[in-house]
Amino acid sequence: MSSPPPGFRRLLTAALSCALAALPLTLGPAHAVTAPTAPAAPAQTSAATLAPTPPMGWNDWAHYQCSVTEQIVTANADALVSSGLAAKGYTTVTVDDCWMATSRDSSGHLVADSTKFPHGMAWLGTYLHSKGLQFGIYEDAGSSTCGGYPGSGQPQGGGPDHFATDAATFASWGVDYLKLDGCNVYIPSGQSTEQAYRNAYSAEATALASAGRPIVFSESAPAYFQNGEWGNPTWFDVLSWIGQYGQLWREGWDIATYNASSPNTSRWSSVMSNYGYNRWIARYAHPGNWNDPDFLIAGDPGLTADESRSQVGLWAMMSAPMILSSNVSALTSAGLAALGNSDLIAIDQDSAGNQAAVVSTNGTLDVLAKPLANGDRAVAVLNRGASAQTVSTTLASIGLPNCTVTAKDLWSGTTSTTSSTLSATIPSHATAIWRLTPASNCPAPIPTGEVVGNGAKCMDITGSSTTDGTAVILYSCSGNANQAWTRPGDGSMRSLGKCLTASGTTAGSSVVLSTCTGTSTQHWTAHPDGTLTNDASGLCLDVYGGGTANNTKLDTWTCGNHQANQAWALPA
Repeated sequence: MSSPPPGFRRLLTAALSCALAALPLTLGPAHAVTAPTAPAAPAQTSAATLAPTPPMGWNDWAHYQCSVTEQIVTANADALVSSGLAAKGYTTVTVDDCWMATSRDSSGHLVADSTKFPHGMAWLGTYLHSKGLQFGIYEDAGSSTCGGYPGSGQPQGGGPDHFATDAATFASWGVDYLKLDGCNVYIPSGQSTEQAYRNAYSAEATALASAGRPIVFSESAPAYFQNGEWGNPTWFDVLSWIGQYGQLWREGWDIATYNASSPNTSRWSSVMSNYGYNRWIARYAHPGNWNDPDFLIAGDPGLTADESRSQVGLWAMMSAPMILSSNVSALTSAGLAALGNSDLIAIDQDSAGNQAAVVSTNGTLDVLAKPLANGDRAVAVLNRGASAQTVSTTLASIGLPNCTVTAKDLWSGTTSTTSSTLSATIPSHATAIWRLTPASNCPAPIPTGEVVGNGAKCMDITGSSTTDGTAVILYSCSGNANQAWTRPGDGSMRSLGKCLTASGTTAGSSVVLSTCTGTSTQHWTAHPDGTLTNDASGLCLDVYGGGTANNTKLDTWTCGNHQANQAWALPA
């Protein structure tokens, strides 16, 4: 991961300091993390009815920050309509931080800054609705927002919160979407940081359920626990419960913001950082619940044309919310074309709700595959390198062996037929992307690709040996054949023609490669928390000692609670 980008303000707060101080260290395989007590989930409409596909729209923050005004919001809303983006699905217009007065009114209600928003927020909601758009607004789960304005949460030191009052206010203004940040959350004495955040977001969900209006809930809690590309036990734990309360969640760093004094400063490293941590957590995404790696800045200053296309393509592959944050009327032609690409939008909005998995990565090229609802398969190849790369990706390597497909290039719109490989010359920082339609006689796709674990490293067969008993280890991802695994549907995990095998049924048994025999020691069950348990023992596939060094052996061990060394990202 790169260091935090410019404009990364939401995590540089006292709340983050508390959160990080409370994080447990990465634990060895013999230790478990105690789960916090869960508040009751609110009684509300199912998440899928509110956001069955990833939300799309616009937010002011990454381009305007605290200079937001009514005129800026309405001008960008008008531009969404006139550009045709609204008709493509970009319909939720969200006002981010700094929209409100510095204090509540005498009745304790939020009020808009009368200079920035002279007509008030109810008027703004009516204006947006008259354009066929939806109205989104920002608040905070803490005592104050990240910008220092009144928050909905408890004051520091304790006391009544404003969740119910504010939710009712938002509903009266016609709000359709709430983004709730996580700065300045009060941590009561004797309570963990995670528990305080969970209580706050649960309280907001309960308030929204009683507000009398369906309001999509965008949560920022996970972002306050994320550190590093792979993650940590507390972050995984937060990700495991956040979907009970809302429909999408920003799980890490803010995207780099526009800098008017240096508009051409590159923001590419920020895009890659957010893509980097988001690509491993597909297990949390499904219809009604979405991982949010933050805004689309495609077409705004700071990205080249190829980089803008890459961000849109990668976000579509990851089923990410497509919420642009830019000056819509000044978008580059390449950015506008990418954002409005109907084929890419269809990939993002596919009803199956699958987030793409990583087929292979080697530091320069990433190959992603995404199963689609109608049996098609989307494939993307990202070139991170500084020069163009000519690549060929076999159909077998993306789960379509012995198959002929019609491949549509989603940039050019051209189609071709192949039974062997997808090939392209990909410019620096560009992404090739295809939609594959298998012939009617093709066998069912087989999930194929890397199995990634602690430290974002790969499950690897030592020395590419196929000798029975060869140790399976953790190693830097290379894209080589000894890191390519298939899950054929019989409980096995296979590579180089042999099976992943637990050498015994006791904790500490090494994991090896062996001839496939169908025994229960070769059967593995994947769970929603990212763990893989061996059917013979019920023990978890584990990176020995919580290590991340190359050549660290894999074993089976008693399952802990969201241990980073027992979480795995699997092929799709």
